[in-house]
Amino acid sequence: MSTLSGNWREAIDDVDAALIDGYQSGFPIEDRPFRRLAADLEIDESDAVERVRALKEAGIVRRFGAVLNPPVIGSSTLAAVQAPEDRFDEIAAIINDYRQVNHNYARDHEWNMWFVVTAGSQQRRDEILAEIEAETGCEVLNLPMLTDYYIDLEFPVVNSDRFARESLEDRTDSSATRISEEATGDLSALEADLLLEIQDGFPLSATPYRDIADNIDAPIEDVLEAVDRLLANGCIKRIGCIINHVVTGFDANCMVVWDVPDENLDEWGERAGGLPYVTLCYHRPRRPDQEWPYNLFTMIHGRDPEAVDAKIDELAADYLPVDHERLYSTETLKQTGARYDDLIGT
Repeated sequence: MSTLSGNWREAIDDVDAALIDGYQSGFPIEDRPFRRLAADLEIDESDAVERVRALKEAGIVRRFGAVLNPPVIGSSTLAAVQAPEDRFDEIAAIINDYRQVNHNYARDHEWNMWFVVTAGSQQRRDEILAEIEAETGCEVLNLPMLTDYYIDLEFPVVNSDRFARESLEDRTDSSATRISEEATGDLSALEADLLLEIQDGFPLSATPYRDIADNIDAPIEDVLEAVDRLLANGCIKRIGCIINHVVTGFDANCMVVWDVPDENLDEWGERAGGLPYVTLCYHRPRRPDQEWPYNLFTMIHGRDPEAVDAKIDELAADYLPVDHERLYSTETLKQTGARYDDLIGT
């Protein structure tokens, strides 16, 4: 067994550690993918499959398979309400009852409930927001993503890092990618079937792609080509271990919102998104009529709240010298994957 410390780490050995940190992306797209993974780890193919299964059962790996990209496939937005304390649970239940709501968090702010809505079209997304307003009696702050500078929750966790990528010095690749609110994915019938089949993860067998092909009644060659294509066009972001960051100790996370001058937005957004400790960086609209002046969002994931605060201080002093607010998550109200039967209109 490994000498790594911490309760969750005492349950894994060095091979597990290499699997967790080495295969959050880059899982092979071929008929026997675990054979190549096993060769890299110098273990048997069957052992590789069972290790992933055990890590999933232990809760360290939340899911194994593809990370899909809702804003590319359909229409997604971040929204918030100001829920009165005496109705907080009632309002959370109303919002969480929508299966198109896949994340909902309580945050320490006047806008105290933040949730993500994903739907097959902007029209349906906005209908859901209107329904939530009507059912809760709370005004909804609608903040769709307009530009992606950097979004990647892939980082090593088998370490003693106090914040994401602390042990890494390399800057990340950051660029301004515009996001259309009218995205529909433009999927073929095979691609739609494939996304529905893999949305909850890959089959844990020596031949996951062949199992997927059998389940959707498609040739294995067509499925492998479709996965390659969906990776290339951004519908799939990566394939591998989706890590449960809370279980691995990265639960000191803060969403910071910034009032960046519009003329500096792309330059500063790319600069902040290129910092190794910034895990999310994107542009969302200001809503001055709702007293929301912020247009840039960043997130830092960490184990140590004081270390996360220090990195936010550094970000404010050296890279984003503008007004900002720190919205700490106080409770997870809902966390599931987006339901792609809604996004692709089936």
